[in-house]
Amino acid sequence: MIHPFLSSVTRISDLTPTNFISTPMAREHWDTGDYVVGQVQDTRGHLCALELPAGRMIEVMEGDLVVGALGTRVATLEVVGDWRSIDDSGEFNALTAAGLFGKNTSLSPFISSPMPLKYQGHVMRNDEKVTMRGSLPEIEITDFNIPVILIVGTSMSAGKTMSGRIIVHTLSQMGLNVVGAKLTGAARYRDMLSFKDAGASAVFDFVDAGLPSSAVDEGLYRVVLPYLLSLISREKPDVLVAEAGASPLEPYNGSVAKEMIRDSVKFKLLCAQDPYAVVGVQQAFQRNPDLVAGGAANTEAAIALVEKLSGLPALNLVDPANRDKLGDMLRKALDL
Repeated sequence: MIHPFLSSVTRISDLTPTNFISTPMAREHWDTGDYVVGQVQDTRGHLCALELPAGRMIEVMEGDLVVGALGTRVATLEVVGDWRSIDDSGEFNALTAAGLFGKNTSLSPFISSPMPLKYQGHVMRNDEKVTMRGSLPEIEITDFNIPVILIVGTSMSAGKTMSGRIIVHTLSQMGLNVVGAKLTGAARYRDMLSFKDAGASAVFDFVDAGLPSSAVDEGLYRVVLPYLLSLISREKPDVLVAEAGASPLEPYNGSVAKEMIRDSVKFKLLCAQDPYAVVGVQQAFQRNPDLVAGGAANTEAAIALVEKLSGLPALNLVDPANRDKLGDMLRKALDL
């Protein structure tokens, strides 16, 4: 018997390679967050890296079995896909290395195509399918009143995670208990683990609340986010550094996340790829961030253009010479 590899979206479950069976299920019973088994097809020319529950990456081979979860990805720069697009052939893709499964419907010409898989069945125990949300423990949903440093972007790959790491490190060096979180986006544990490496005492994302990505119905996300925020509150942090993956204008519910934590946000960082993108977000939301970073602040020329176009301050956070200035801004925002 071939034992399957468990992807990192299974980290919230008690699944092991041997404590379940795989059974094909009629399509009308499929849903977002269902754990399913796929068999790796032709690996030539495809992205075949898989992220395990602990975050380690491996390369799978043709014929291997992989457990992931049905979901949706709508990446502007890489892959678009949805489990609802899987046809009767049962062929689909790993839309992220973390095990977000769906049929690829649009692909950037600058990356390799995602891992091809063939549906083998749903993960079943006691004649019931195993799901992400069904794997969650019950917790008390509490009010959220932790100070938040919120990081948003004009798109994916705008510098949010790098900026978040620098902010987490800066705050933890001040002696604060910092928790890191990714409130929206598509599953990938690596980003949150990098926050932990930077000094966060704990890290969370939407997977911890039972979603393979936050590209879900707004009503469902409004139910899920309080669970995630309650998990964070139990850690009793001094401050939360929260990243909203992708951009608030994309269908990942970023605007909903911003709305639901608005009263707790003390400092908002906008990461942008270029100065003109800053203006686009500024006009779309009619609310200014406290600071601009990312590619739009890589050089003095870029910073000057950001300030000319938007009137906003920008800072190259990667440059160690700017860390003291960043620290002063965070202290003022948190009233330290």
